[in-house]
Amino acid sequence: MNNNEVIAILNDLIETCKDGQESFRVAAESIHNSEFRRLFNIFSQQRAQFISELQAEVHRLGGEASKAGKTGPLHRTWINLKTTVARDEGSVILECQREEEASVNDYQEALKADLPLDVQYVVKRQYMDIKDAYDRIRILQRAA
Repeated sequence: MNNNEVIAILNDLIETCKDGQESFRVAAESIHNSEFRRLFNIFSQQRAQFISELQAEVHRLGGEASKAGKTGPLHRTWINLKTTVARDEGSVILECQREEEASVNDYQEALKADLPLDVQYVVKRQYMDIKDAYDRIRILQRAA
């Protein structure tokens, strides 16, 4: 796999993380439960850290890091979340679960590629944290 292909994969993950960072920030602002708000803020900050790590890898490989998130159906869902004034906790948590499921899938796809070992290490470590977040959100969803 050449550097351009690796950079493209990393840029896709940067976009995924940017969407996740924004989604969790909006969720934290949209939910009344202080415990959930704290958790979503932690996840948002975690995604910011992931973005920095992925951008560093892109730069190390000689590439230009992506500056934007994706603009797919999940992003539109979050725009709907932002514009809806009264959201119940279950709906907010469900949107977080959907977003995080998409992130898990994006990382799984990236890990199928023949990434250099140092890059693979970063991606795999982030994947484990995202998978953990997804599992925690699924537990919240069942409780809500």
